[in-house]
Amino acid sequence: MKSLNSIPIKGWSFSLFKKKNVSPFEKLFEIFKELITYTSGDFDEAIEWLKELDKEYLLTDENYTIDDFLEELLNKGYITTEISLNGDKVLNKISAKMEKALRQFALNKIFGQIKKSKSGNHKSKYSGFNDNDNNDTKIYEFGDSVDKIVMSESLKNMYNRTGSDSLDLISDDIVVQNSTFNSQMSTVLMIDISHSMILYGEDRITPAKKVAMALSELIITKYPKDTLDIIVFGNDAKIIPLKKLPYLKVGPYHTNTVAGLQLAMDILKKKKNNNKQILMITDGKPSCLKLSDGSYYKNSSGLDPKITNKCYTMAKQARKLKIPITTFMIARDSYLQHFVRKFSNANGGKAFYTGIDNLGEMIFEDYENNRKRKI
Repeated sequence: MKSLNSIPIKGWSFSLFKKKNVSPFEKLFEIFKELITYTSGDFDEAIEWLKELDKEYLLTDENYTIDDFLEELLNKGYITTEISLNGDKVLNKISAKMEKALRQFALNKIFGQIKKSKSGNHKSKYSGFNDNDNNDTKIYEFGDSVDKIVMSESLKNMYNRTGSDSLDLISDDIVVQNSTFNSQMSTVLMIDISHSMILYGEDRITPAKKVAMALSELIITKYPKDTLDIIVFGNDAKIIPLKKLPYLKVGPYHTNTVAGLQLAMDILKKKKNNNKQILMITDGKPSCLKLSDGSYYKNSSGLDPKITNKCYTMAKQARKLKIPITTFMIARDSYLQHFVRKFSNANGGKAFYTGIDNLGEMIFEDYENNRKRKI
């Protein structure tokens, strides 16, 4: 187990333990969710770290111990138990309920409290599916079609305003059917899991993992008609299911950006809606290609033209498919930023050069903004 100093407690608020009307379980549960994310779902390691924090910060007392917390986790269904293969040990694992709690935790922590909206109702300049059979209405505005006027509601407004049966209809009385188009967004989130995501004394994979969990939960709760597919890419690229997010780890791998982009485009080609996008989180240069014979061409020493030119080609292909790529670059190297700018120009997409602290906020804002415009 890593030392206590390596635990990412920066930014944690132990003031929660001073608040009234917060149960001992809730206090520990907040920290435990952070730890279980950082340990990639390793329950035993997370509990060991919780015990170390308990020694340091006196999180429990004789009235409520870590053992009490473990028992409550089990009783509430956040963990499950199973017998090891050789039958000599009881193993604790996080449950599907805990995975859901982690996604909600990430959503609240990164994006704040987001109010739920009606299923799929997102105003868009793009003409998607027109739900004319709904009962949503609005006050008439200049430019609204007269065939959308709801006469019964308009007359009711007139009667309420005048108190008379005389026909005296004004524009403020008129109600029209709200024919706002309900857009759908299909997003592929690409996460770099090359070894550099944990090098140089900075954990970059945990923030990326939190963003993926938060974005997933945002879509499930606020935009249920949207789709989100998550890809991880190292030497190769693969799709990972929602339930695997808490357990995501890095390589050691090189960075095959081309494989990730190809898989992302293959996924989006199958989506029937018109609004599509790729969000890519990466911290380093592309350094790997898979060749036709199954072998790998690797060069981690610099931006190899054989690799970068293939990246530019993929960016142009995505542009032809009207799939914008937004790159979130967790690196400050000027030569890498130059590559990303050239890549973004080839695609017509965007690039953000960000640290790990504001990664989630930037991705959330970009996702919301992309939904509001025609893509």
